[in-house]
Amino acid sequence: MILRPKTLLPALATLLLVGCGENTARTLGFIRDAPDEFRVTTRAPLSMPPEMGGGLPAPRPGAIRPMERSQRDEAEAVLVPSLALRDPRQQPRPAGNSVGEIALLQAAGPAANPNVRRQVDDESQRLDRPPRDVADRLMFWRDPPAPGIAVDPARERARIRENAALGVEASAGDTPIQQPRAQSWWQRLGF
Repeated sequence: MILRPKTLLPALATLLLVGCGENTARTLGFIRDAPDEFRVTTRAPLSMPPEMGGGLPAPRPGAIRPMERSQRDEAEAVLVPSLALRDPRQQPRPAGNSVGEIALLQAAGPAANPNVRRQVDDESQRLDRPPRDVADRLMFWRDPPAPGIAVDPARERARIRENAALGVEASAGDTPIQQPRAQSWWQRLGF
């Protein structure tokens, strides 16, 4: 079968057009994403080894695993290696916090933002820009403006001092932002 230019040209044009998209490059594996460190978990698979099938009860999804440690116990084992040898079934953790833990929690300040994962994802999406190809660099030679809003430092300092003098939280009130300067037509072209 001989390929003719009439059939080869549309197929080649379609292939080139499809290759221009970022999602296609990601689908084909040319762009790789790092794993999300907040979603990576270490959990053993819920299965029964065939050689142990006789005397053990079958695993139940959602049930508490007897040998699995909590994340808190795992963190303690990393910080204090002697705790790694402790059997969680034989040495239960005492109920309540110790005096030292209570003092540490009080000194830590306000509770952490519960939506920190979503905030980190949003900030990463704003900062993660695809690389610009040659055509974009030739047509749009100036760099795009930096993402985010610039805070006016002098007015923000005055606002925080005023809040401190009034006994109000530093985060109360609107944060003053820097207004961009008006540019002439010539400056907008980059000269």
